[in-house]
Amino acid sequence: MPTPYRYVTPVPVEAATGLIAGVYGQIARDFGVARMPLFAALSPAPEVLAPTWAVLRESLLAGQAPRVTKEVVAVGVSLANRCPFCVDAHTVLLHATGEHRLAETVARGEAPADPEHARLLVWATGTATAGQAPPCPPVHAPEYIGTALAFHFINRMVSSLLTDDLLPAGLQRSRLIRGLGGRALARTVRRSLPQGEALPLLRGLPSGPAPAWAAGAPAGTAFAALHAGAEEGAALLDGTAREAVIEAVAAWDGGHPPLSGRTSDPLADVAPTRRPAARLALLAALAPYRVTDADVAAWREAGGSRSDADLVRLLAFGAITAVRRIESALAVRAA
Repeated sequence: MPTPYRYVTPVPVEAATGLIAGVYGQIARDFGVARMPLFAALSPAPEVLAPTWAVLRESLLAGQAPRVTKEVVAVGVSLANRCPFCVDAHTVLLHATGEHRLAETVARGEAPADPEHARLLVWATGTATAGQAPPCPPVHAPEYIGTALAFHFINRMVSSLLTDDLLPAGLQRSRLIRGLGGRALARTVRRSLPQGEALPLLRGLPSGPAPAWAAGAPAGTAFAALHAGAEEGAALLDGTAREAVIEAVAAWDGGHPPLSGRTSDPLADVAPTRRPAARLALLAALAPYRVTDADVAAWREAGGSRSDADLVRLLAFGAITAVRRIESALAVRAA
């Protein structure tokens, strides 16, 4: 039977122990789904898996802002990042909130009838390029910013590591199937979750200062751990490759890079043996949907440690580099 996994072998739920088992267990309890392909794909690198889940839980699932509006943000960011897997998944979750017409409207990229939903969708789709504060009460801003940044990271990992199909043969693109899936999840999605319960999973993992936009919210602690854990993937690049990736992302305008016609190669100074790793990191940052079998094969053939865990870490470094660039623009405009 085909699976959605492209390049990694996940840790099965039945074989998970320690931190991985703890994350899987909390996902099953709080999301209502025992197996979520994204988190299974991250399982070879628990220091990436745990904070990714914590960021998602503390921004999207828990808190005071309505789950419906945060799901609109999740779909909006996923549309902007060309991540059909996440668009489909969160369209189902919008159905689970009972907002069936809204779910199908945003899945098509159309403007919702409700002005608040419409404003948040426009904001979400422009977070990589516009750098504006969310159109919401200040008390809810950390949850909306956290949700948007979570999906800028998650979309990149999903597009790199999974196929586009949430269900076999793309069944999730059927409105009927999306509606049925939403109804199956309705009880879990509509309940209120207390904040902070993912944070114990982060004990002992790398961390750093919480971002200013989080204003002391649990999402800030989760983001600090995600920043630190994903940054460790930089060790898989030499200094020249690392700087080339960072500089290319710093110069990025937030849009989708052209397939051809570049005036210069951002990796021109990177040694040929180091270029496959740099290319993967840069693709994860700017165009993860363009990661190919050939890219991953070239990286594995270049020598050195080429485990599934290393692949997750390398892609996570590229993804978090892009997220930092988006985050800094949001923070500047929101100040």
